Amino acid sequence: MPNPTFRLPKRFKAAGIAAIFLLLAATAWAAIPGVAGPNFTFTAKSGHISVGDPDSLIFWGYANGTSPVQYPGPTMIVTEDQQVTVTLTNELSMPASIVFPGQVVEAVGGVPGLLTREALNADDPATAVNESTVTYTFTPTEPGTYLYHSGTRPDLQVEMGLVGALIVRPANFDAQNPTAYGDARTGYDQEYLFLLTEMDKRIHDLIETGRISQVDTSDFFPVHWFINGRSSPDTLAPAGTGLLPNQPYDSLVRMNPGERLLLRFVGAGRDLHPFHLHGNNFFILARDGRLLESIQGATIPMEIGTVPDIAVSDFTITVLPGMTADGIFTWTGRDLGWDIYGVNDPQSPAFRPHDCTPGPDGLDPVTREYCADHDKPFPVILPDLKDLTFGQFYSGSPFLGASGSLPPGEGGFNPNAGFFYMWHSHSEKELTSNDIFPGGMMTFLVIEQPVVAIP
Repeated sequence: MPNPTFRLPKRFKAAGIAAIFLLLAATAWAAIPGVAGPNFTFTAKSGHISVGDPDSLIFWGYANGTSPVQYPGPTMIVTEDQQVTVTLTNELSMPASIVFPGQVVEAVGGVPGLLTREALNADDPATAVNESTVTYTFTPTEPGTYLYHSGTRPDLQVEMGLVGALIVRPANFDAQNPTAYGDARTGYDQEYLFLLTEMDKRIHDLIETGRISQVDTSDFFPVHWFINGRSSPDTLAPAGTGLLPNQPYDSLVRMNPGERLLLRFVGAGRDLHPFHLHGNNFFILARDGRLLESIQGATIPMEIGTVPDIAVSDFTITVLPGMTADGIFTWTGRDLGWDIYGVNDPQSPAFRPHDCTPGPDGLDPVTREYCADHDKPFPVILPDLKDLTFGQFYSGSPFLGASGSLPPGEGGFNPNAGFFYMWHSHSEKELTSNDIFPGGMMTFLVIEQPVVAIP
């Protein structure tokens, strides 16, 4: 019988989401969680993941050391020009392996496979000691975002979950002034991973019931879609939550105005996914670990700083199978035509006294307000409360960091009074979990007021 992981019943889902957002005020802002190299010890084994009320699916994944098996596999964080060693042991009933696209890999141990050396089942008495373990060694020579996955029957084993992200830091990486590719054009304040996958429930049900011989991967029809191994709304739960023991990675994006976010996209499944951002365009600055530049060091401007000269501005990126891409996103409120914090007029209901002293980028260095719009009133008069419909994430005020009146039982999911934008697949079916909305490949961006003394 299946061994389902705990999942909030649908009748408790709203309360569960509210609890998630009440943690925003106390939770440290996210960096990409992962495992730092250069040496890794992985085990291929099976477990269960939560995919939607009230279902769970068996999966195969990579476990880091003695940690639980996880989906996706541990995000590997390594450094350019530093040798990496990955030792894989296999507890699955069939051979398993790892390939690292974009890297030159030497594999030792195990048995020969079609794409690389493979580890046999360690628990099989017929398996020799040196056949259950493979050691892969490579030296990444280019920084960027990469994929790793099983090289053994990838049509089945990638579907089952043997997949993960590899992040290569530049050799000159400085955690105080981080860059993706070693120069200021790729500098950022925060980074987020979007590893996109899908699953065909029928395949997992056959594996669960011991009918692997009946699996036909040519008849692939996914009904579950994931960001970093989770379907919405679980994408919003904190990283490492005990409610999702085998799905440790979240994808809730948080920022202050004027920050540069590095977005790392990984197409880790079989389908392409048109991933769509709200709030602003972003610049795609690299694909498959290579900068989009025609002349080394050449730049084009964006709202904050610059990017390589043939970076592409867009609001949707089509993430192809096996592809990776890096993008820079920022939000300043520039040219909105109204003051995001309110106005200095004591007679106005939006009165919030604050100053704006523009820096070189036109933003106040403390509040990050676009000073050209300072003290401009909100362009419309809001209707009376009784004439409004309130979204769950509305703070009661259109101004950043300000809360207002809400009817009983309304709102409550926005304790910091931020601006919420949905980020999601632009394929409608991928916003469901087995045809139930909301679900699937969906998360949020939350823009929050910096920690400053604005009343």
